[in-house]
Amino acid sequence: MPFYHKLGKIPHKRHTVFKKPDGSLYYEQLFGTIGFDGMSTNMYHEQRPTQVKEIKGSYNARPKIAAEHNIKSYRFKGFHIKPEPDYLQSRKTVLTNSDVDIVLASPQQSTKDYFYKNSDSDELLFIHQGTGKLRTHLGNLDFKYGDYLVIPRGTIYKIDFDDEVNRLFIVESRRPIYTPKRYRNYFGQLLEHSPFCERDLRQPYELETNDENGEFLMKVKKQGQIYDMIYASHPFDVVGYDGYNYPYAFSIHDFEPITGRIHQPPPVHQTFETDAFVVCSFVPRLYDYHPDSIPAPYNHSNIDSDEVLYYVDGDFMSRNDIEKGHISLHPAGIPHGPHPGAVERSIGQTETEELAVMVDTFKPLQITEDAMEIADDSYHKSWLDH
Repeated sequence: MPFYHKLGKIPHKRHTVFKKPDGSLYYEQLFGTIGFDGMSTNMYHEQRPTQVKEIKGSYNARPKIAAEHNIKSYRFKGFHIKPEPDYLQSRKTVLTNSDVDIVLASPQQSTKDYFYKNSDSDELLFIHQGTGKLRTHLGNLDFKYGDYLVIPRGTIYKIDFDDEVNRLFIVESRRPIYTPKRYRNYFGQLLEHSPFCERDLRQPYELETNDENGEFLMKVKKQGQIYDMIYASHPFDVVGYDGYNYPYAFSIHDFEPITGRIHQPPPVHQTFETDAFVVCSFVPRLYDYHPDSIPAPYNHSNIDSDEVLYYVDGDFMSRNDIEKGHISLHPAGIPHGPHPGAVERSIGQTETEELAVMVDTFKPLQITEDAMEIADDSYHKSWLDH
């Protein structure tokens, strides 16, 4: 979980008079989760945040399912997703269940004409290619290759890209995204054995405060629909806030790997969690140092979870013929492990330069039509000895 953050101007006490220089009031808003029991932020607006002029229409953003039930392992060639100008239109859900959408995107343009708010899900954006700035009503964050951007549901944002070459791996979670609880003490502080700490989390550093009236297009995702809503005041009009519920950034390059004498299980790579799935970061690290160790992962059965691995960069020791942007899906119910020859190749190796993001879900994933267009249909046979 993030920690307490304060930005801009706020009054001494919550829910008390807070006046503008002209004597009128700023408008307070509680931005909270899980009713009044989860993380929250108190913010103060120039204008009332409730002024909706018009709801112009909506469209269905739910993915089209190609395989509702699946036990076959797949490889998807993520870089075959075609670049598109618009940020939202470029987002293609490839795997989905009732808890999570796993999305690929290659947007070419910044979001200039609208603001976006996902009311269904927390969003975790992994930046595979591209640099720019995430602009939100709670402040801005710069991003670059290897950054995770954690955007709580309900955050109003735009995203500015520095050029047209951008590749994003996105996880939309219907459950709040937290840091792993086994790395936190009962106060919420990350412990000494955690592979990262609060110092590595980058908080919003600047507020864009606009006191403007007019017509501002807000695209809101709700129940799988995207609604076009016209607001009467600028959505970025916050003068200050404090609390725990805000977007933040974490670089995969700041994840400190946990290693051992023999091969460590995937949970040592865990970076984020919900009660429905986990996210892990595989980063460059020393291999196991027992004299008879086998660095390649051992065969294991996914009995309770589907495993998705998004390959980012470097050498992928356990797989044959893997490239940047590939996604492997190993469904629950069957074992998986290194490809033929990978175990033998790994013996005696001392380190790996691999970079990958893993998502393990506790419910089966459905495969979408967009995924099938980039699927390697023969991947499930790649463990056969030839």
